Amino acid sequence: MKYATIFSFLAAPAFADCSVGTDYSEEIGQIVGQMQAAPDEGAARVLAGKMWEIWLDAPDELAQAMLDNGLALLQMGDHTSSRAVLGELIDYCPAYPEGYNQRAFAAFLQGDYAAALVDLDAAIALQPVHLGALTGKALTLISMERRDEAQEVLRAALAINPWLAERALLDEPDGTDI
Repeated sequence: MKYATIFSFLAAPAFADCSVGTDYSEEIGQIVGQMQAAPDEGAARVLAGKMWEIWLDAPDELAQAMLDNGLALLQMGDHTSSRAVLGELIDYCPAYPEGYNQRAFAAFLQGDYAAALVDLDAAIALQPVHLGALTGKALTLISMERRDEAQEVLRAALAINPWLAERALLDEPDGTDI
């Protein structure tokens, strides 16, 4: 963990509680409705960007620092340290879906699909319309050669955003116009 110590002073004290953070449920609902009605991929991409802004807004300053550190480590290719830092974030903020989603991505990049799947399921349980977690789960299931399950998850993601690039992974369209 050569980079994880950069922000080791940020580790939450054992007695600290993660704050609730902003309730974005109304905004997310509006974005989902707009995505479902988006006229083209470009419009849907703008809306997806708005969702990512929401998901990457951690509940408090300490959680944001942990997330930013985990993402920086991920970007540097230090997946092991990233997973460790994101694990600390999850311990501190167990109700924050993006901690699980990003740790799943690090696990996926390491080829640890079983661990990725556990975290993706946790993220989806906390935020059922988390497109990153849903598409990540579909890709993870494909990597695990569980294509039928992946198709179900992919269809759930496409019900939220019919313009996802991952729609190309559908074995056969379900008859709806995407």
